[in-house]
Amino acid sequence: MADFPAENIRDWRDHDVVDSAGDKIGSLEAVYFDTATDSATFATVQIGLPGRRRLVFAPLFGAVVAPKYLKLQVEKKAVKDAPSIDTDGELTSEAEPAIFEHYGLPYSLGVNGERRLGRR
Repeated sequence: MADFPAENIRDWRDHDVVDSAGDKIGSLEAVYFDTATDSATFATVQIGLPGRRRLVFAPLFGAVVAPKYLKLQVEKKAVKDAPSIDTDGELTSEAEPAIFEHYGLPYSLGVNGERRLGRR
């Protein structure tokens, strides 16, 4: 997975997230970092209608940051079909592997069994 520049990650919150074709997926809610490498690995994207919103996980490899949006290198459908959590929910350690699996990415726990993803 390529490293993703994430110096001002909080500034991007609520910006549009678009797919590789430029179609809007939703808005950026948070970024999850790989606990082993400290690199930004996934974003949660808020999708859905008011009252039925949820957070889906989207990979950040190859993502491009622009002044008004974050462009992912995956298709909108893949993100919409990705594992999700409630807008006030938390990612459980049991749910982590499914996110990696959905995008065909390898998953392993840390050396001492630590979780792989941490939210910022």
